[in-house]
Order: sequence, then structure tokens, then C-alpha cells
Amino acid sequence: MNLIKTPEEIKILRAGGRILAATLKQVAAAVKPGVTTLELNALAEKLLRGAGAEPSFLNYSTHGSSPYPATLCTSVDSEVVHGIPKSSVILKTGQIIGLDLGCCYQGLFTDSAITVPVGKIDDPAVKLIQVARDSLVEAIKRVKAGATLGDIGFAVQSYIEKNGFSVVRDLVGHGVGYAVHEEPAVPNFGKAGAGMKLKSGMVIAIEPMVNIGDWQVKVLDDNWTVATMDGSLSAHFEHTVVVTDDGCEVLTQ
Repeated sequence: MNLIKTPEEIKILRAGGRILAATLKQVAAAVKPGVTTLELNALAEKLLRGAGAEPSFLNYSTHGSSPYPATLCTSVDSEVVHGIPKSSVILKTGQIIGLDLGCCYQGLFTDSAITVPVGKIDDPAVKLIQVARDSLVEAIKRVKAGATLGDIGFAVQSYIEKNGFSVVRDLVGHGVGYAVHEEPAVPNFGKAGAGMKLKSGMVIAIEPMVNIGDWQVKVLDDNWTVATMDGSLSAHFEHTVVVTDDGCEVLTQ
């Protein structure tokens, strides 16, 4: 697969990224005690479709998995990613929730995620969210043509571990644009200078997944939701970016 997007394709991805960012912002603002994750899912789908886009996660499957049954991934507390929205999951004060959303606009895909508090949360949870968010910022600073995937992973891992948390190893970021997931894999750990060199026009989704406890994870019985092995809290942030000669452009903000 050609990993380089054309200027016209990047223009479409930019427009789709704006729709995705606006949608995710409104869904995040709707998070409060008493709201169900299924209600958040319905809002996300309504907003995406109303803006002329399609949800890219709905009915998505990979490696023989059952189709994902929702538009939005809603991962609460120890759930790392891919939590399935349900009417039975009613948000409570003190929880945190990861909101992961994919958008297809004019045939091209963008991806973004944010973790937000449900009402007032305790200090460790506040720090977890801040460190996860800032680790994405640190990663984005390293992106430019000629940099490597290892530079990105090293930036994320070193920042997270410096702050006393762990980075999930079993899940990674990815290329995006022509498909929901495409090459290359973008790990959140690694060695500076190692791995594939980035080229101008590549579009990648960088997504740190950060745990308060150990980095190990497990897949729950629904075959989609990934949770921390030790039950500790996890936070997830993600942006889709396009590599440029002297840096990158964040498409999902």
C-alpha cells in the first residue's frame, strides 16, 4: 500500500478531521453522572452523520472478529480501549471514560480519542489523564520527515515512565487514511532512531494508552473490550497527524 497521501487526499482528511474533532468535543461535553454510554454513542453517530460523515468503527471487524456493534468506543476506568456502549453502563461521579471515535469522510478515514472525568475525580486520576494527554503532545513534537517511529515511541514511553505510569505494549497506533487501520504500526514505546523513517505525506494515528498500574492487559468476554490486567485505571488519547518536511499537522483538532 502506498503510505503517502496526495495533497487532495490530505485536504479531504483535514475536513474529515475537523468533523471528527467537533463531534468528539460535543460528546465529551455530554459526559456527566447518570448518562449511559449508549446515549453517548447515539450522540456521536447523530453528529457525525449530520455533518455528512460516516462512523468508521460501526460494523468494523479484523482478523475474523465479530463486527464492532457501535459508532463510539466507551472505555470506563480500567477499560483501556474498545469498550462497547451499553444502556446498562450508567456513568458515576469519580469515574473516567475514554472516548474513541473514527470518521469516514468522502472515503477517507481519521481517528481520535480523549479521556475525560465523570464529575469530580481524585488526584491520581487527574494526574493520569494529564500525563496521558501530555505524552501525546510530546510524541507529536517528534514527528517530521526523517524522524523514525522509534522516536515517537521513545518520546511517549520516557515521558510516561518518568511520571510513574506504564505504557501499554500490546496495542499500538497505526497508519490511517485509506482504511481504519493501515501500515505502519506506531508503538508507544521503543528506541530513539529505530524503526521506519517517516516521509512527508504519511498519515498516522498516534495513541498513547497509559495505565496507573502494570502495562499488561486482557481482552474481556465480549471479545472487544481491552482492560488492565491488574484492574488499575487507564487513559487513552489519540490524534491523526500528517507528516510534513519540518513537523506535522494535527488533523483532528
